[in-house]
Amino acid sequence: MPAPLSLRIKERYMAKRAHGLSQQIAADAVGISVRSAQRIDRGDHQSQNQPQRGRSWRIRADPLADVWQSDLLPMLEKAPQLEPQTLLLHLEKIRPDEEWFRRKRTLQRRVEQWRALHGPPQAVMFLQEHRAGVLGISDFTVLKGEPITVCGEVLEHRLFHFRLPFSGWCHVEVIHGGESFVALSEALQNALNGCGGVPAEHRTDSLSACYRNRDGSYASDFTSRYRELCAHLGVVATRNNRGVAHENGAIEGPHRHWKRRLEQQLIQRGCRDFDSEAEYRQLVAQVTATLNNRSSVQEKLAIEHLHLRPLPVVRFGDYEPLVVRVRSTSTIEVRSITYSVPSRLIGQQLTVHLRHDRLELFLRSQFTLTIPRLYARQGQKGPLRRIDFRHVIESLRRKPRALLRAQLQSDLLPSEVWHQLWRQLLSALPPDEAAKVMVDALHVAAKENDLAGVERYLRRALRRGDISLSDLRDHYGLRPPRGLAALPQLEIPEHSLSSYDELLGGTSQSAGTGKCPALTLKTIETGPVPQPVAGSGTAGHSRGLDPGQLPLCAG
Repeated sequence: MPAPLSLRIKERYMAKRAHGLSQQIAADAVGISVRSAQRIDRGDHQSQNQPQRGRSWRIRADPLADVWQSDLLPMLEKAPQLEPQTLLLHLEKIRPDEEWFRRKRTLQRRVEQWRALHGPPQAVMFLQEHRAGVLGISDFTVLKGEPITVCGEVLEHRLFHFRLPFSGWCHVEVIHGGESFVALSEALQNALNGCGGVPAEHRTDSLSACYRNRDGSYASDFTSRYRELCAHLGVVATRNNRGVAHENGAIEGPHRHWKRRLEQQLIQRGCRDFDSEAEYRQLVAQVTATLNNRSSVQEKLAIEHLHLRPLPVVRFGDYEPLVVRVRSTSTIEVRSITYSVPSRLIGQQLTVHLRHDRLELFLRSQFTLTIPRLYARQGQKGPLRRIDFRHVIESLRRKPRALLRAQLQSDLLPSEVWHQLWRQLLSALPPDEAAKVMVDALHVAAKENDLAGVERYLRRALRRGDISLSDLRDHYGLRPPRGLAALPQLEIPEHSLSSYDELLGGTSQSAGTGKCPALTLKTIETGPVPQPVAGSGTAGHSRGLDPGQLPLCAG
């Protein structure tokens, strides 16, 4: 079948013929063959712009003629959701003597055509019109592929994504743990502070932190804390139908676009490992800022600012308050996880503000310290503890042998490298000496905040076989530990025994010289010193002496 000519070529040929040119000359003038010109003159040539009819005949026998009407069509009419692969397996079961796998593509086309002509109606997507200041939508998402690591350790996290659909302004934040209410509350308020206002409506999916997801009244399905948050912000809470993610298309699609941009930044960076979590958060903020700084977003955001409502004066409590008491082991327990605290807080009752990534500790409304929150990893068993040796190192230094059988021994050592050093010390030294060396080394590391430097020193000392903690302390300029070695060395001169003789048996002096007459040695040895009788006055009166006759002593 010849290729169709365009309508313009056909019109040019007809114009040439209308001017009296012959068929040959007119065909040469527009660049077509004489046979095409003959078909145009007869009216048989079909233009390229005219609809073409498909052929109505078959060029080979139908490979499904024996089974389509009798077997497959009744199954599709009864259950239109059946897949071609299921029908193919059915044919192989009822007619195993034929090679049905060779007709798989034919069956797929036949089922697709039947569904288009006779199948049930499909779901229709209704594009929504977004107005300024009306909707703010949020969701959690997870990065797939290779994990993000911090100093070689996998960073278990997810991302909170908030977006204003009208302007396209977005906010992305790193979240620890699951899709909890404290994570939603903190991240949502951070996003609203970033955009500078509050939309009229906040939309999420069916988060268990916001909805009870039970059958019954939609209004009574909110959790109490989420209802209080929405009332505080002044927003109307809405959600999509359960299990219908495309109804949140204003956030699901941007999920993919944002994560693709982050993935490109990681590829360009050449490494997915970061020195700290703060460095990774900075990269997340840079990717978000690149999207928000586009001129199209800034122009629409300026319009949206005119319709956003002002932020609340006071921030809603985005934490869970708990009350704990510090044990004698200098630890607290929060959500079945043990955390160490400074030993000076033992016995105190603390208020804990539990957030998604940290614990904030308060003593009688006075902020004390922040501890990173710990989560159990998938498949992890046994007690979970986050112990900082700096909190207890002073007590441990006074009794270093306690390290040998301490229940928290593995948690007190900062890392796997220090576990290796501990094993090497135990093999190189007696247990008591090894404990003293390890505890003193940890004390130096805590004082100087130099774990890596002390670790390198211990490694070199173990290789040399000469471990001297005094050299380590001298290197950092630290004083020796408290004890006898730290006391000042006093030099006390010894006096001769003759000085006692001079004191007791010195030369007698008269009363006029102002010095006391010395007593004889015999009186000192045998003469008892007279004691006054109670109520009888002075000793002189007891012997019948006049007080004026008593010997006077100088001074």
